[in-house]
Amino acid sequence: MSAVPPRDPRVRPTWVQPEDLVGHELRQAAQDGRDAREIGERWYVAGGSPAPDRAGASEPPAPPRLRALAGELLDELAALDSPLAADEPTDLDAIVAACPHWPGPPESAPAVADRDGLSTAGRGRTPAVAPSRLHAAWLGRAAGCLLGKPVEKLPLAGIRALARAAGNWPLSTWFTARGVPAELLAAHPWNRRSAPTSLAENIDGMPEDDDLNYPLLTLLLLQRHGRSFTTADLARLWLDKLPAGRAFTAERIAYGNLLAGVEPPETARRRNPFREWIGAQIRADVHGWTHPGDPAGAAAQAHRDAVLTHTGNGVYGAMFTAAALAVAAGGESDVHGCLAAGLRVVPPRSRYARAVRLGIETARAEGEFDAVVDRLHAAYADTHHWVHVLPNAALLAAALTHADGDFTRSIGNAVSGGWDTDSNGATAGSLAGLLAGTPDALPHHWTAPLKNRLATSVPGFDGIGFDALAALTHQEALRP
Repeated sequence: MSAVPPRDPRVRPTWVQPEDLVGHELRQAAQDGRDAREIGERWYVAGGSPAPDRAGASEPPAPPRLRALAGELLDELAALDSPLAADEPTDLDAIVAACPHWPGPPESAPAVADRDGLSTAGRGRTPAVAPSRLHAAWLGRAAGCLLGKPVEKLPLAGIRALARAAGNWPLSTWFTARGVPAELLAAHPWNRRSAPTSLAENIDGMPEDDDLNYPLLTLLLLQRHGRSFTTADLARLWLDKLPAGRAFTAERIAYGNLLAGVEPPETARRRNPFREWIGAQIRADVHGWTHPGDPAGAAAQAHRDAVLTHTGNGVYGAMFTAAALAVAAGGESDVHGCLAAGLRVVPPRSRYARAVRLGIETARAEGEFDAVVDRLHAAYADTHHWVHVLPNAALLAAALTHADGDFTRSIGNAVSGGWDTDSNGATAGSLAGLLAGTPDALPHHWTAPLKNRLATSVPGFDGIGFDALAALTHQEALRP
């Protein structure tokens, strides 16, 4: 009988350890042009370490002296001015002023019947969004997320090797361990939390994921407060409905700040080196889905959500995504028009706009998507964390551009490029699902394993069907 290893008596949550936050903030300073060399030197001379490359917490914990220094240095770093601030504002009025092609309000459409026989009269938005289109969006988001779950955190080389060994490259179906050599599985182990529920041989409905939890919370937010919700309303909803352990990176920091009595939007700034990571971008879908044909309205609503946790480029990720999805929900554009609409709500001199433009231009220049990915990794892999919004925005834009509206290629491209695989797959699937228009237009092998069932810890939603979610979302899309 084998001995049972002793249980670790410590509680060491990820993404909150001060000694790890300093390394992430030093990296953020290098990206936004702040001169933090003297602070960095003091940190490393004192024995501090860089932030973990892929994990959320380092080992071992820092001694009390070093932890206290970490808090002091985080505050000093926050006081440094960024030379990019003028081109990357967070205030909505300043963002609108920086966008020369900010979309105007939608024109009111004449009353017509949509494909579900529902009148579009009197909604003040054009065109209406059908429940069937929203159903496809929910399914697309789930399928793309689930495809990316087993390879989240894996390096690009590992993703390619595992898929090729299974004869699944370019990606056209789920990842599997079947037929993959044991030595390759040992060299590139699946994401330990996701493999039991996300490999082809294990899928039984849609398992819980934060990329689906946040759309549920947005739906609850709109049900409670409508389109006039405030950032404080969102904060109270999170404290009421979101388990703290289901929040990560910037969301976890902001959650802790709320519990410490910090008010939004300061929750996004206080000791939060993840404020330009991908978290706000993955929360934007419902804002876009419920503003069909109204990218400006979707972006403004996403902004109120995003500033709870993010600033600058992190906020732009939410606004870009919401605007692009709003145009897709309207059914009046192709994928390229949707991406162009997203860019119109992002300050054009920002790093986010440059990342999206790089992704689109690279996708247009290369015939093979692997070559696109290689170029993007050469641009970002050495300077940005795998959860940072910028490399992921470039990859998302490239994946959608290269796929040209095809659903399988959209989610396959997004996941095959590495970095935040489940989040990119989810957003790509959301937009491609909207463009497909109906659940029947999505390939059966992507939707059947979902079994119209979503697992979640968000109260009131566990086990809900995607058809029911589409109906609830449609109600919010109709709300004035």
